[in-house]
Amino acid sequence: MTILRPFPTQEPVTAIGIMSGTSMDGIDVAVVTTDGLDAVMLGPSSTFDYPDALRAELLAHLADAARFETETFPELEAAVTDAHADAALRFMQAHGLAPQAVTVIGMHGQTMLHRPERHFTCQLGDGQRAANRTGLPVVCRFRHADVAAGGQGAPLVPVFHRALAAQMDGPIMVLNLGGVANITYIDGETLIAFDTGPASALIDDFMRRRRGIAMDRDGVLAAQGQVDEAVLSRLMAHPYFLRKPPKSLDRNDFHIWSQAIEGLSDADGAATLTRFTVDSVAAALRHVPRAPRRWLVTGGGRLNRAIMSGLERALGVPVDPVEAVGWDGNGMEAHCFGYLAVRSLRGQPLSFPSTTGVPHPLPGGELFTPA
Repeated sequence: MTILRPFPTQEPVTAIGIMSGTSMDGIDVAVVTTDGLDAVMLGPSSTFDYPDALRAELLAHLADAARFETETFPELEAAVTDAHADAALRFMQAHGLAPQAVTVIGMHGQTMLHRPERHFTCQLGDGQRAANRTGLPVVCRFRHADVAAGGQGAPLVPVFHRALAAQMDGPIMVLNLGGVANITYIDGETLIAFDTGPASALIDDFMRRRRGIAMDRDGVLAAQGQVDEAVLSRLMAHPYFLRKPPKSLDRNDFHIWSQAIEGLSDADGAATLTRFTVDSVAAALRHVPRAPRRWLVTGGGRLNRAIMSGLERALGVPVDPVEAVGWDGNGMEAHCFGYLAVRSLRGQPLSFPSTTGVPHPLPGGELFTPA
């Protein structure tokens, strides 16, 4: 590991970001040119599938994810690292990016367990192994300093959202619908962020159990069902929604709670879980100063028509995919971790009291250079 030191220059540099979310639907890779502050130029992005056997192994480990707090899984971490590093190399080759043109790779890793109340978070990804395999400096372990300092460790994207939205009239809400949903509220100097509740994780896991498929594509099954209001009320009674931010979630935090849907039909279960995502997002409004004039949605959930139409009805203002303002919804978080890697190298804070609850703006990330 190399000790982080600020870059001697503040000129924009080119970084690659790699991200695999809690839905584990693939490895996103993107390139961004940035100074780590307000200058951000988004490059292309691509998604690479996990090898089937590795994805199945990761999903199986989620059933007993608490083990990651007390045990290490070196072979699994090596496989995850190699998949991420190989995705970066394939991306560079596909887009004609020479290694000497890239300053740093920001590798988020694969989250397996997130327990900030215990000062613990686990993202599989070996920075030294990735640096050796790619031949490039790698910043990873983005969340660890925040969690160690008493923060939630998530979300980390708000400072990136703020840079992208710098010229927009607020208040703006950026909603990320991955496995878990999180929001960034931007209104001038006011920056608020937190996880709102489940996004796609519960729906995906339900579809996997019931129909053996990865997702309810386009919300087709949910559109055929009826919401069970009694079950929905039980889900929305979860104490998390009343907690004041900053707050964050693990992918599995609602799994036991959501067993109430097991007595429903496939269509009604999908409809109820979809509405649960919508209502839990809408519940975030109680924790921000003013209602946003517009919502911009990123993450895979923006492609689910049932979720998007439900959000527009519930929120009563425009709800648009981020592509409407020229951002890349497929590569948003990968772009973000490229941006955060540059901030990390330059000693800039990644998290703030109003986003993760740390006592003061806090840098983060650890840098590994090729052996």
